[in-house]
Amino acid sequence: MLSYILKRLALMLPTLLGALTLTFVVMQFVPGGPVEQIMSEARAGAGGEAGGYKAGRDLDKKQREELMKQYGFDKPAHERYFTMLGEFARFDLGKSFLQNKGVWELIKEKLPVSVSLGLWTFFISYLISVPLGVAKAVREGSRFDALTTLAVLLGYAIPGFVLGVLLIVLFAGGTFYDWFPLRGLTSDNWDELSNWGKVKDYLWHLTLPLICLVIHSFAVVTLLTKNTFIEEIRKQYVLVARAKGLSQQRVLYKHIFRNAMIPLVTGFPAAFIGAFFTGAVLIETLFSLDGLGLLSYESVVRRDYPVVLGSLYLFTLIALVVKLVSDLLYTVVDPRVQFGSVGK
Repeated sequence: MLSYILKRLALMLPTLLGALTLTFVVMQFVPGGPVEQIMSEARAGAGGEAGGYKAGRDLDKKQREELMKQYGFDKPAHERYFTMLGEFARFDLGKSFLQNKGVWELIKEKLPVSVSLGLWTFFISYLISVPLGVAKAVREGSRFDALTTLAVLLGYAIPGFVLGVLLIVLFAGGTFYDWFPLRGLTSDNWDELSNWGKVKDYLWHLTLPLICLVIHSFAVVTLLTKNTFIEEIRKQYVLVARAKGLSQQRVLYKHIFRNAMIPLVTGFPAAFIGAFFTGAVLIETLFSLDGLGLLSYESVVRRDYPVVLGSLYLFTLIALVVKLVSDLLYTVVDPRVQFGSVGK
């Protein structure tokens, strides 16, 4: 087991380097870098400031050179690349070009919103989907199974962003009803509310975004649960248990449940972390939720390279570690799995 863990840790380095290198190389050929972004904002700002420079219609060559030097673009690409790797090795994610803040600081600012969405999405999806998937497996072929499958597939087929637009039109003051707020996770008078009032206000703001995020993962987890349980129900050991006269409930929860839950349990870490960092970009943008998804999107659009590369480094590293944890959970849930014996 120890040798397997060490091998996996050793493989993380080239994977991480590959992701960073590919992104860095692509950035060298993308038109409209951060300097161009700042100059464009300066021209449009007429009298404002951008990156500490007076805005004006004629930013001359000298000012451009100063901007290039300030952000390190006067150095060769390979020198900037190795400087970046050295900083990342010390977990120094750099400083945003356009927001004048450290990348770590920006991530910590946006994280609470993504954590709120991620936690609720994860728990609601699993609390509803697993029991529903078990019920569908036990009643395979029944009317209940057919109707719930239709509902699940319909939910899966609707993109979260499209559903969000529909919910806004129907329930957030778009055309019909104005029952839910359209932006943020709290109201402007949050500090004035009582404790119970804050809870209600928070859940009130969270309702529509959560529906959009849960609907997709809900369908995936439900069908995965159903299929894994059906696969186990058809195995020989279940027939033997039933032949011994064991009740349906005893067979289901004592013999089938543990084996069928292996794919779900081992997928918990990836699903849990993935709920924070993926799939919420459009939803955060649509409902004006200032989280990690919106931060990543704006950073790419505005060519804020330190935020793009820093968040990529952090999220890739987290994904690799979580994948390792997921694999190791197999040995906890099913002791028959021994990674250390593979290839011997």
